Amino acid sequence: MQARDIAAALHAEPLHIWNEHLLTKDYTAAFATDLMSDALAMIQTSPEDTVLITGLCNSQVLRTAEMLDIELIIFVRGKMLGEEAMEIAREMGFNIYRTDYTMYTACGILYSLGLRGING
Repeated sequence: MQARDIAAALHAEPLHIWNEHLLTKDYTAAFATDLMSDALAMIQTSPEDTVLITGLCNSQVLRTAEMLDIELIIFVRGKMLGEEAMEIAREMGFNIYRTDYTMYTACGILYSLGLRGING
């Protein structure tokens, strides 16, 4: 599923787009968590093809995504990064969106459109 399709399905607003070519990149899996330790433990294969969906809105999310080579982050519940975290995101070059949907609803929408969890 392409990033632009993911954003459209979630009525997501871009917070930062650093790489336009990633808008047409195919993402094969998603992982949703507010615990970055879970992301570090669970996302092991093809992290660059995985979308991180989270309600945690701080620099820890960005540092975790950087360690895992994740390029696309979706913040749920209308969360917005603070100015300092946005500057870190700019430096790291993530594509970041936010949606007003809850994590459960966002995951359900993406699953119904064919995007699967990291475990199948």
